[in-house]
Formats: sequence, structure tokens, C-alpha cells
Amino acid sequence: MDLELRTQTAVIVGAARGIGNAIAREFAREGANVVLIDRDKTVLDAAAALAAEYHVQATGTVADVVDFVAMKACAEAIQRDRGRIDHLVYAVGIGSGKFGFPFWELAPSDWPRVYEVNVQGAVNVVHAFTPFFLKAKSGSMLLIASVAGQIGSQTDPPYSASKAALINFMQCAAKDLAPYHVRVNALCPGMVKTELNQSIWAAWNRRQPDDCKQSYDDWAAEKIRKVVPLGSWQTPEEMAAMAVYLASTHGRNITGQCVNVDGGFVMHW
Repeated sequence: MDLELRTQTAVIVGAARGIGNAIAREFAREGANVVLIDRDKTVLDAAAALAAEYHVQATGTVADVVDFVAMKACAEAIQRDRGRIDHLVYAVGIGSGKFGFPFWELAPSDWPRVYEVNVQGAVNVVHAFTPFFLKAKSGSMLLIASVAGQIGSQTDPPYSASKAALINFMQCAAKDLAPYHVRVNALCPGMVKTELNQSIWAAWNRRQPDDCKQSYDDWAAEKIRKVVPLGSWQTPEEMAAMAVYLASTHGRNITGQCVNVDGGFVMHW
């Protein structure tokens, strides 16, 4: 299937590793030119690797999403250097680093940083890039949310609530940008082997008595059996495949939606 992304410019924020990196790689595989943004300096190496492998323009920028001025500077520089910005992906997310069940085991001080990155960071990025989408009157934005934002997951309430807020912001942005032919969606992963997922297990495991502790693989396997009807992990590559599909002309009538790639974790009856 030709997704017609060749020579277009995709900006992936949070692209040094994990789902964001997989999405950047898939855009490059489709022939799109990519800009990778991350506060982790390894994003420079990640961009160089994509340029060498796929022979597209791929550059890395070190910047932090909580810095709105820096995000504006990134957007302006990309527009100046590339002449176009067709797609924007926000793939940044953190958890509290604690196991949040019951919620009162957490402190109110565990919440603000999660919101600063997961919600305010996305707001900063979307605000910074929107002027160029308005001028182009075309394009797509994708915010990486989570099934946790749809079900009130008790595992990490700050993370869950922040992803619910992100989904709501996506819907607001989708309505506002639709008259400009700019589509905005959220992609909600289920169980994916990422650093964040492993940190959830680690926080849970620390709370267990010695006779109840589990390895990461055993913990994840048990959870998948309980909550994923298809019974398997989801992968960053599967998230990436959906991301580029939503960016393509095949997704031209998809906006304001939460698209779950979760093995059936969340089903709306």
C-alpha cells in the first residue's frame, strides 16, 4: 500500500527511543523526511541512523517539551529549513514512578510533574506548531495517549488522568483545526514493552512481600492473560504502522478519534 508520504515532512517529538523512535523509523521507511526532537541527546544518533538507512532527510534536535520558547524555536527552524511541516507526532510521556493503588498511597506532590510533561508538554508543542498548519491548511497531528486514559487505570492515577486530559485536548484541537483541513487524533497503546511499562512493574514489585515478587516477564504475562483478549504484547512497530496510516491520505476522514492498538484491552460496548 502506497501511503503517499514520500518527501513530506514529519516531526516526531519524543523520538530518541521507544514508540516515538519506531514512528520516526516508519515515516522514514515510507520515504518521508523526518525531524526527531527529544531532550535525550541520543536523538542525534537516532536521526543519523535513519538518514543512513533510508536515505531521507533526517535531523535530530535536543529540546525539552516543557520549554514553550524552545518548542516555538524548533517549529520556526523546521519551517524555515524544510519549507513545510506536514505531520506532527507527540510521543512524550512519563509516569509518577510509583504504584498508585490505592490512590491515597500517593501524595499530591506526585502529580504535577506528570501533568507538566504529559499534558502541558503536548499543549506547548501543539501551540508552537499550529501556526504553520493553519497557513498550510493541511496536515495531521497525532498525540500518543494510552488505554489508561480511557479506563481510569488504578496502576498510576497521575499517568491515567493525564492521558485522559490529553485525549480531551486532542478532541478540542481536532474540532478547532478541522475547518483548516488539519486532522488530530490520539493513538492509545495497550501493553507495550517500553521503559515506562517496566517502571510500572518495578514500582509494583517494590510494594510486594518477598514471596509475592515477580519477574517483569512473569508479571506482564499474568497481566496480559487477564486484560488482553488477544493474549499478546503489542509492539512499538504496530503503533508506528497505525501512526503512518493515520497520517496518510487513507486516513483523510479520521479526526478527533482515539485509535486503540491494544489487543482488545478496551472495548466500548
